[in-house]
Amino acid sequence: MRRTLLKLVLRRTEMSKGDTPHMSKDTVIRIDTPEAIDPLTELLRSGARKLIAEAIEAELSEMLQGYEDHKTVEGRRRVVRNGYQPERQMLTGIGEVAVKTPRVRSREGEPVSFQSSLVPPYIRKSATVEVAIPWLYLKGISTGQMQSALEALVGPQAKGLSADVVGRLKRQWESEYKDWCQRCVDDEWVYIRAEGIYSGLRGDDGRLCARVIIGVNSRGQKHCLAIEDGVRESKQSWREVLLSLKQRGLRPPPKRAMGEGAPGVWSARGEVYPQTRVQRGGMHKSGNVLNSLPKSVQEKARQGLHDIWMAEGRVEAEVAFEALIERFGARYPRATDCLEKDRDDMLTFYDFPAEHGTPVRTTNVIESSLRPIRHRSRQAKGGVTRITMLTMIYKT
Repeated sequence: MRRTLLKLVLRRTEMSKGDTPHMSKDTVIRIDTPEAIDPLTELLRSGARKLIAEAIEAELSEMLQGYEDHKTVEGRRRVVRNGYQPERQMLTGIGEVAVKTPRVRSREGEPVSFQSSLVPPYIRKSATVEVAIPWLYLKGISTGQMQSALEALVGPQAKGLSADVVGRLKRQWESEYKDWCQRCVDDEWVYIRAEGIYSGLRGDDGRLCARVIIGVNSRGQKHCLAIEDGVRESKQSWREVLLSLKQRGLRPPPKRAMGEGAPGVWSARGEVYPQTRVQRGGMHKSGNVLNSLPKSVQEKARQGLHDIWMAEGRVEAEVAFEALIERFGARYPRATDCLEKDRDDMLTFYDFPAEHGTPVRTTNVIESSLRPIRHRSRQAKGGVTRITMLTMIYKT
């Protein structure tokens, strides 16, 4: 404490001897602290510089070998080295690394230039840093806080990542999303799953809802087919989504359409893909049944529901279904009526190959898309625009 006060006194004494300092609105006295030096990080940067230089030289040698047979009139090589480009700093996961790219020139004929695939021209950030930006944004870091967050990860060299840089990246994502919405989806889609995502954003008529369609093709691969927004999960809104998919290539009707209890999607499915069978999800149905029961019997009912969803086959599932109805039907008819109402649609998956049960039964593929946007909305206190909501779901 005494040393700090002494430094401040000496600094004021030196200022009084010289010219009057410029006036500033900042009344905080800043005390300079030496920057911490991490020997391990410096060693890694030094090694990275050497490895990058060797890799670029290897690329250059390969390029020059392709021009060995190209000679001038005097018989000399036409394409030769021509020094280096000005040194630039490349921001990587271990901080800034100095990079020098060689140059070439052509003695005659058309000009020739060397461009490294490892360090492309004008690129000042590595791919790992670029990937970190959308990840941090989805985790709730605002555009104004992005630079501080990256400085904590890669050091104080992350000065070029201002809010404007993040804004440009967001505009790029929006352009990618719009192109993605127009792409062809022609494939053999066996299953589709529909879900509505309520983000908390508000439109003119209520909360905005993003309608998501996930498809599973004949090779067992899951892909997101559609992400569109609207005000509610009405029949007309889902019909527009399905018709758009049909125009973009999803003409053969899927074998099965899965989802929870929103009636709009099932009505729209009946008009656009009438041959597609319905599979209602068991997660929400189980929750509705359990909410109709007292807590004292919910654990036993949960085990009975588990026996239905995880039975070996349809016959065993029907037996478990009847056992649950008989056990709770007399005392809790509201719960059993809720379960009985969609019986056939809930057991549809037993009519398909058993190895397809897990991929199409789980809702994790949808929930993984819901989680980032809901988290981002909470962090920003709803400060997410409509197009940002859609691009965030697309980027996840």
